[in-house]
Amino acid sequence: MTENLLARLFEHNQWANERIIEACAALTDEQLDTPPTTATMGTIRQTLIHLVGSEAWYLNRLTGAEPAHDLKTEPTFENLRQTAEAAGAGLLALAREPASKDWLQQYTASDGWIVTPWVLMVQVINHATEHREQIKSMLTALGHTPPEIDGWDYGFAAGGLLEPAE
Repeated sequence: MTENLLARLFEHNQWANERIIEACAALTDEQLDTPPTTATMGTIRQTLIHLVGSEAWYLNRLTGAEPAHDLKTEPTFENLRQTAEAAGAGLLALAREPASKDWLQQYTASDGWIVTPWVLMVQVINHATEHREQIKSMLTALGHTPPEIDGWDYGFAAGGLLEPAE
């Protein structure tokens, strides 16, 4: 059986998003809204909302699926979780069934850019990785140990990386 490596990337993305949301759910409102001391796009709360909202937006551009919640008006952790889960599942479905999408059929975005759908899939992974790392940096600055969510950690959690036999 051939492994679907694209699906693995999106499985990792969804897993890592879940871990970062879980880690941040334990923070106080003051911690969530502390201005960053590092080069990031905003507070932890703002970055989480941006990260999850962007994934829902990417899925909407690719499939027309509406976001589970409007995170601009209802940015609760439960809504973040539900939106992240729905967007992650939708993106993962596209990665698992690439034949379901014409990846070369370009469209014109509302700002006039001509977009080829595969570009959005690349952006999903890159964008999420960057913002998760920013959140991890902010967690560290607050004195919290951030979750371990890189490829090695996912490989271990998913059974694809095993400790050496003794």
